[in-house]
Amino acid sequence: MELTAEIAAIRGGGGDPARLVGEFRRTALFVPLAVGDDGSHDGLMSAVTGGIRWFYAFTDERALARFAVARADADRSWEYLSILGARLTDAVIPMVDGPAGVAVNVADEDGSMFFPPVSGIVPDAYAVDIDPAGAA
Repeated sequence: MELTAEIAAIRGGGGDPARLVGEFRRTALFVPLAVGDDGSHDGLMSAVTGGIRWFYAFTDERALARFAVARADADRSWEYLSILGARLTDAVIPMVDGPAGVAVNVADEDGSMFFPPVSGIVPDAYAVDIDPAGAA
């Protein structure tokens, strides 16, 4: 099953959270590159809300295009990195100073999903629900 179908199943009140996370980890996601004031690339596009850095990720170019339109920024070329969800959580998130998660298809009101910085999604050392001293 593909990630968008798993998201729909969870949002519809069914689905299996473990299967959803598995599909997320196996899916090649499109992560837009942030653009600095001078037009240079400035890492991966993200936003901080509630003390958590959320990386924007999209299941296809159409979902990324809807995001560009929602931001009223569709008149420019959007460069992106194609990266597996597992690589995003296991390699990129540990490089962030503070808690970080992934927001998938955020411009799709009925098709978005957040993958927060918790155990089972991000490496335990970066999960906010695990005590760094070892007690959960």
